[in-house]
Amino acid sequence: MRPVGDVRQALLAACVELATPTQGPTLRELAAKACVGLDAARRTVSDMHRAKQIRKVRERRVQYRNRPVAEYAPAGPECAQDGGADLASVLRVWGG
Repeated sequence: MRPVGDVRQALLAACVELATPTQGPTLRELAAKACVGLDAARRTVSDMHRAKQIRKVRERRVQYRNRPVAEYAPAGPECAQDGGADLASVLRVWGG
């Protein structure tokens, strides 16, 4: 399994830092806080959402876009597992 990349680590740290119970960061806010380019952030946030590391919590209207943009929050620990712990427990049981 490949290690987590620098861009993903920076975006996840930014999401944890910026998310509040009332408002989550947008893609642009995450990219700015993480000092990551917008294109790299867009691809990585999409991958992080698919991997269930972050989740869309609501939408917000912003001045720079006609449509509402998604707000993100870090997923809970039950959603952030990469499956490694599950595999380790299966191998322990299977091995004896």
